[in-house]
Amino acid sequence: MAPSSDPSSASRRAQSIAGHLQAPQAAKLTDYKFEGWLGLDKTAAAGNMVWGEFEPKSWTEDDVDIKVSHCGICGSDIHTLRSGWGPSIYPCCVGHEIVGEAVAVGKNVKNIKVGDRVGVGAQSGSCLKSSCFECSNGLENYCTRMVGTYSSKYPDGSKSFGGYSKYVRAPAHFAVQIPKELDSAEAAPMLCAGVTMWSPLKKAGAGPGKTVGIVGIGGLGHFGLLWAKALGCDKVVAISRGSSKKEDALKMGADEFIATQEDPDWAKKNRRKLDIIISTVSDAKMPLSKYLQLLRTNGRYIQVGAPEEAIPSFRIGALIAKAVKIEGSSIGSPGELNEMLEFAAKKNIHPFIEKRDMKDANQAIVDMEDGKARYR
Repeated sequence: MAPSSDPSSASRRAQSIAGHLQAPQAAKLTDYKFEGWLGLDKTAAAGNMVWGEFEPKSWTEDDVDIKVSHCGICGSDIHTLRSGWGPSIYPCCVGHEIVGEAVAVGKNVKNIKVGDRVGVGAQSGSCLKSSCFECSNGLENYCTRMVGTYSSKYPDGSKSFGGYSKYVRAPAHFAVQIPKELDSAEAAPMLCAGVTMWSPLKKAGAGPGKTVGIVGIGGLGHFGLLWAKALGCDKVVAISRGSSKKEDALKMGADEFIATQEDPDWAKKNRRKLDIIISTVSDAKMPLSKYLQLLRTNGRYIQVGAPEEAIPSFRIGALIAKAVKIEGSSIGSPGELNEMLEFAAKKNIHPFIEKRDMKDANQAIVDMEDGKARYR
């Protein structure tokens, strides 16, 4: 989404929510306001966010303020607005696929200067201690003190607010430069959806000699197809419930397409076909046992979609018989973000996106939940 000049119709409602916005004052005085679309309770996910002012994290000289030009819509935004993964911290301003201009940069920041075009993804903090295994090994996204870009708290108790807004503030360690070759609207969804698929594909060794299956052809899955093809995988297979997205999937790089609800024998026909499966689905009723049938010996099934409920049980023999591994993966580190963006620029990657004005954010999240997005 790109910000509108004035979501004034919602601004008039801001006074009614002032009581919800008590927070410590930021240490840095600015000539701009931190305003955005705020979810006040679970009903926000149904298109009931309201425009209002919020207090960003307390300023430190390690931070950067960003004037938002674009912000992607992620399924996580909707899960968070409705407290689907647990109680959210209301009021919350979601959005963690943020691109914009650095307008204030702390004295300790070396990687960004005022005027740079930068991006922030789903993470805006970790302990960054040398004694932390994750932070000292480029795995900041798995640090136990990970701070999400929204509906999270920094060590000083201040809250994180996301990119459905005019400005955001975040530690510069988690802001990345956007290569000049990339369009801002196309770069934004790479910062969460893109890296969520990039990270497991790279770690699983996707490339020549590998066959890859992507389950779920939405915002995440379509990046999986784009990356797998660009990485040079021998074969890329798109897996979806129906065939309505087949034509698009082939354009994205799929060599084959499996429609699971249109062929009752789909698992049997495609047994031991894939080296890697990445599942983006967040439906707890996913046919996991059948997905595992598609893997070859030593195959890897990696789940990145996050259902709100428990997934189905399966027979352990499905793992033992083929030495199959089941794994999970969450977003990506700052290092992986930089690697991915450079790759996208080099390979001329163009995600399939739709552009909406920031003033239409409420309708946009409803359309996203209804499966109308093509594809981010």
